[in-house]
Amino acid sequence: MPDALPNLQALALFVAVVDEGGLGAGARSLGMYQPNASRMIGQLEAQAGMPLLDRNPRGSRPTSAGLLYAAHARELLEAADDFAAWLRHSRDDDTLDLQVGASMTIAEHLMPAWLTDLRRTSSRVRVDLRVLNSTQVLEQIRGGQLQLGFIETPHVPRWVHARTLREDELVLVVSPDHPWAAHAERAEPMALEELAATPLVVREGGSGTRDAFEELVPAAASTPPVQELSSNAAVRVAVSSGAGPAVLSMLAVRAQLETGQLCRVPVAGARLRRPLTAVWKGPRTLTGPAADLVAVAVATAPRRPAP
Repeated sequence: MPDALPNLQALALFVAVVDEGGLGAGARSLGMYQPNASRMIGQLEAQAGMPLLDRNPRGSRPTSAGLLYAAHARELLEAADDFAAWLRHSRDDDTLDLQVGASMTIAEHLMPAWLTDLRRTSSRVRVDLRVLNSTQVLEQIRGGQLQLGFIETPHVPRWVHARTLREDELVLVVSPDHPWAAHAERAEPMALEELAATPLVVREGGSGTRDAFEELVPAAASTPPVQELSSNAAVRVAVSSGAGPAVLSMLAVRAQLETGQLCRVPVAGARLRRPLTAVWKGPRTLTGPAADLVAVAVATAPRRPAP
């Protein structure tokens, strides 16, 4: 059976004795009483099978074997320090990486605050965030590239687990110079039929914003768009430049409405609302960092007004 390894605390003491030039000084440097230190050194010598210190009335000095012993002890202590640092790092990072995909509106306007709150409550979670459209998020959930997704489309497939986080309002916006801006000034609603028959600036196919609007106003799907763009920012620029109206999330246009860069046009009938949804595969009940992030998203959702 192999010899037992020396006690690391005893090795650290022996190295301190060599460095400080005496047993008493070495013990004091480690906050140890000298009798305990002397007993610990004796145990090291018994285990090594040779004297490590030359004791005399003037103090304790390492023997020639003790100097060699101290050199190897330093190597072992350094390796132990490296192991402890690796263990701390491994423990800190253990299973706490989280691959998340988010549709653009969520990624731009909600996710930064969610991640900030998550960091406060779960500081060891490291989120790898991918900004995609809703269709791409679902594709990567299916393929296993993502552990958790946030989508804006109302079309949630049956093969994922889902939790609705909040409702999001879609609004019709135009530039201040557009003829429809008069509706905004008079708070005169736009008829759904006219809206559906008008070519709009739209997001690309697969976008949750576009899917939700066409679900709410089916006739709009048969009207060719005036422009098809791949980001909310590009749609806003096109609308403010006079390309045509667009339907976007209130989250994506609130700042431009407040500055007057865009005008909101009221739409006749019920408000255009869609769900924002967390989706995942695997066990129905989320655990770990994914559960923590969804909990943050739910906690920060605005409360619905009382009926």
